[in-house]
Amino acid sequence: MSNNTAVEPGPKPKNVVLDPAQPGTSPILVRGKLSRRYLTWYTILTLAITAVWGAVLGILLPNQVQLLEFGNFFTGADAGLDLQQLALLQQQIDLGSVTATPEQARQLELLSGFNAARAQSLAVITSIGVVLTMLIQPLVGVASDRTRTRFGRRAPYILFGTLAGAVMLAGLRFAPSILVLAIVFMLAQALINAGLGPLTATVADRMPEDRRGMASALGGFGNFFGGVMGGVLAGSFFALLGLDLYFAVAAFVAFAGVMFVLFARDGSSKDLKVEKLNWKEFMLGFTIALRSKNYRWVWVARILLTFGYTVSTALALYMLQSYIRPALSQAEATQLAPLLGLVGIPFIVIALFVAGKLSDKLKKRRSFVIFASVLMAASMFIPVISPTLPALFIQAVVSGIAFGTYLPVDQALFIDVLPDHNAAGRDLGVAALGSNLGQALGPILAGVVVAATGGYFGVWIAAAVLVILAAVALIPLKGVR
Repeated sequence: MSNNTAVEPGPKPKNVVLDPAQPGTSPILVRGKLSRRYLTWYTILTLAITAVWGAVLGILLPNQVQLLEFGNFFTGADAGLDLQQLALLQQQIDLGSVTATPEQARQLELLSGFNAARAQSLAVITSIGVVLTMLIQPLVGVASDRTRTRFGRRAPYILFGTLAGAVMLAGLRFAPSILVLAIVFMLAQALINAGLGPLTATVADRMPEDRRGMASALGGFGNFFGGVMGGVLAGSFFALLGLDLYFAVAAFVAFAGVMFVLFARDGSSKDLKVEKLNWKEFMLGFTIALRSKNYRWVWVARILLTFGYTVSTALALYMLQSYIRPALSQAEATQLAPLLGLVGIPFIVIALFVAGKLSDKLKKRRSFVIFASVLMAASMFIPVISPTLPALFIQAVVSGIAFGTYLPVDQALFIDVLPDHNAAGRDLGVAALGSNLGQALGPILAGVVVAATGGYFGVWIAAAVLVILAAVALIPLKGVR
């Protein structure tokens, strides 16, 4: 591999770029303007994609599901019932301060059925898209490893995924039923994530080993901040625009996808040497990385942590309306739900960059991920001890520190344990499959817990246990600090 340095007038070279390791693969951006441009647009696109999920999963989808399910339970004279007043009445009855009249008991029975139905419907809708993503994303990863275009291996998938996904997002606005909503959201989620897998692989493609932690930290910053930003903006403007906000988030992700492909251009992959695809080997290829013991344990740990984290966050809007004391109205919950993420941003940012830099400097990944997992599990017990709004804010801060530590180091850890860096797209696609599996299981378990117990207390316990198991899963790693 040769050092191809582009030197412009001045005392220092502006771009330091290493030639591709193999013809048709990406040049390594060591430093300079090209490296900064790539990192900037990589962060922005990551931010845009997670802003979509922050806005849609955090605000738009829960409100849309609640609206559709309300019409299924509260009809006729019951259509004017106030959910907040019913929730407050239920809390007073639970505390033994009041006794329900027969009419109130009937209304509370409707509320119980409604609470279970909205939790389960939201769980199914948010999970079904992840299931399709789990099937598509590894295939896209392999395809992007083998794609030959003048725009590089990853760009076609990033561009198509963000643009087609944006069209599906806009279509969510017009869903007339839970079934249609589930189908359209499934397509939107799968398409956008089909672009996210190849985007993540560009870090392994273009960054030198000693800068992957920092690159992953920037991606982690975009990942978390995007989700918070999307949720805060959606919560702030929902009263004004309602479900029309789908159009805004669709436009943002489409814009960011186009800008990344145009301004963070990759080298041509036309000279890439691609062997004829053997379908049997192709399918078995997805198991290659999992045959590596280290990779397998990191993968299991990611599933468990993502599973636990998603259990705790899947029904956040409904928790504000039904779990904390006193219960909030739908409008209050819509505005406050995203603030639970916003309050932790300063701590998240510090954790992201400190963890990313220290993990590069100390050459340690596992210890950082174990620490983050234990800290996150501890945060889950805060709302168990105190089911109040201030406790939820404290939990969000502590969990934010944990998640900020986890995001960059876990991604760098996966890159470190890749069995074949030439198949990074495929194997990081399998890594993303772990995240997707956890994200699919989390809402389902949360919905089942609520339906089975009639409340949200058990949701926090289940989340804490899963995240603790994520830390335990990393103990068997060999040769990794």
